[in-house]
Amino acid sequence: MRQTWTATLVATVLTASILAACDSGQTGGDAAAPNTAAVSAPQGVSSQQEKPGSAPSAAAPSEFKQSPFFEGKGLALVKERLPKEPKLTNELPKDYLNYEIGTYGGTLRTVRQDPVNDSDLFVVNNEPLVNSPGVLGEEVTPNIVKSYKVSDDQKLFTFTLREGLKWSDGQPVTTADVKFAVQDVLLNKELTPTIPLWLKSAADANGQPFTFQAADDYTFTIGFDQPYGGFLIQLAVQGWRGYNDLLKPKHYLQNYHAAYTPPDKLEPLIKEAGFAPGEWVKLFTAKDVLNTEITYPKAIGFPVLTPYIQTKSGDKIEFERNPYYFKVDTSGNQLPYIDKLQSTLVQNAEMVNLKILAGEVDHSYEYVSIPKVPLLKENESKGGYKVYINNLHRTAGDIHLNLTYDDPVWRQVVRDVKFRKALNLALDKKEIADTVYYGFAKPSPIEDPNRNVQEANRLLDEIGLKKGADGFRAGPDGKRFTIPLEVSSAFADFTTLGQLVVEQWKQIGLDVTLKQIDSSLWTNRNKANELKATIMYTPGPVQWSRQEWGQNIWAPLWDQWWNSGGKQGEEPPQEAKELFQTIFKLRELSLQDALVRRDDIRKNIGVNYWYFIHSENIAAPVAVNAKIGNISDKGWGIGQNFAGEQWFFRK
Repeated sequence: MRQTWTATLVATVLTASILAACDSGQTGGDAAAPNTAAVSAPQGVSSQQEKPGSAPSAAAPSEFKQSPFFEGKGLALVKERLPKEPKLTNELPKDYLNYEIGTYGGTLRTVRQDPVNDSDLFVVNNEPLVNSPGVLGEEVTPNIVKSYKVSDDQKLFTFTLREGLKWSDGQPVTTADVKFAVQDVLLNKELTPTIPLWLKSAADANGQPFTFQAADDYTFTIGFDQPYGGFLIQLAVQGWRGYNDLLKPKHYLQNYHAAYTPPDKLEPLIKEAGFAPGEWVKLFTAKDVLNTEITYPKAIGFPVLTPYIQTKSGDKIEFERNPYYFKVDTSGNQLPYIDKLQSTLVQNAEMVNLKILAGEVDHSYEYVSIPKVPLLKENESKGGYKVYINNLHRTAGDIHLNLTYDDPVWRQVVRDVKFRKALNLALDKKEIADTVYYGFAKPSPIEDPNRNVQEANRLLDEIGLKKGADGFRAGPDGKRFTIPLEVSSAFADFTTLGQLVVEQWKQIGLDVTLKQIDSSLWTNRNKANELKATIMYTPGPVQWSRQEWGQNIWAPLWDQWWNSGGKQGEEPPQEAKELFQTIFKLRELSLQDALVRRDDIRKNIGVNYWYFIHSENIAAPVAVNAKIGNISDKGWGIGQNFAGEQWFFRK
């Protein structure tokens, strides 16, 4: 398949954008730079105090200002709403951003295809206890906490909250909220039957759970019985984890907890929520809001520490600024700069592009695909937006065969490594890079990037998948063996890629079908182990600090077994256990050892073909209102979203 004129135009546009970025100091369009530069929590560093990063001055402001949005609303002075030591902005490394002091006002409009999830708004509102500027992992800085200390043996982590920090309803944040999250939720067997792996020593399924102690109203410790050098990265980057696991609004949630509220007061609430008598656990879960649920209807009225609080749900989800948000710029302006967020539900990706072209979208990251870049660039002035080209923080669309799907014939075939090797050999990865990503990706070297259809056919013959008179191969049961690819409708690239996969795998006699399904249906089917084959991105091959190497897609039951310590799912074979162990071991290692171990993971996948990683070093276009400041085309695009409270509309 040859590239069309559109592909040529895409390449021309992206080349111009990336060359411009290079001239301004960016390391080209090569996403490998962040890969090799990514490091773990500082090894040998015993403490980290508050310090400014991308901001132009290190001086802490002595006077504070608020948005006119709050005038006349009967609030206390902004100085009284801020913590004693607010956080100065440093969400992006200095060389990522020509930082500007912003101006207040405006509504940021985004679009989404999911009924409740908006990835742009999720990232803007995600606040971890500590963070990693630019999502690089090169350093870990205080965020919600004012400071942290790490013992020399990497076993004890001491955190100090910001004195005067407040929830969005004005209630103070203290270690009582941490104690509630730990002792009353994480260590409550009814609410948390299994301690999450990342809260066990070295994120090991067999490791001992963490220990917790509150020294005073603002200082607490988390301890482990083994060195856990990657614990800070778990808090800052891993799984886009927010503060919610270790910090919850006790004053609000205790009203739905059996340890604090007597049954006679709980039962009416349980009944009102539609649960059976005594089901307080379901009530509590329905009232608690995790960071991944920030855009859900139940988030309205829930106390948060995020820059925005949800005020309206439905087709249009709306947020407004948090009057108690704890960050300021170096001039003393309370952040965020933008007053409101608005997310509109649309039917499909094409509607997203039409709204961008019409100037009705102020920021769109996930839905701007490379094939649409020429059209969007051509209409920038008319639509009042600008297309930035960043680096993608993950792969774009890996191919997964579900090794744990409940079908004995399917399992017998797909669990044969020779079968998976044959499928990899049948993929034309250069054609995929050129056709799906228009040359702005490279064939991944993780698995053999060379195409060899003859060898692929030989392997399939060898394992007994013989071709019938119709040209298609039969499985062990004598019936035509079919690979039903089902892909999420949220990503247009998945469909384009799926069409190529169908074509290329049919050339070795495999019956492959392609079906596009709603994104929420895809999520539900994946969680229920109902997808036989699909396409989805994974962060692990790009970011060493991430544990998502697709195992929850190509082996959902094995993944459940691993994460539950054997209490759920299905026990994986030894070779899969070894892979999972290597992935999770990354968190306890020093930077140098972690990078070596990450290469071991890539080699393991190259031998076992657990799933198919066809492309790497992929460009990530994003469409942004041309008036928005503190946006750049450097680094990973998602890193810009994590600094969303710094965005502002130029007057």
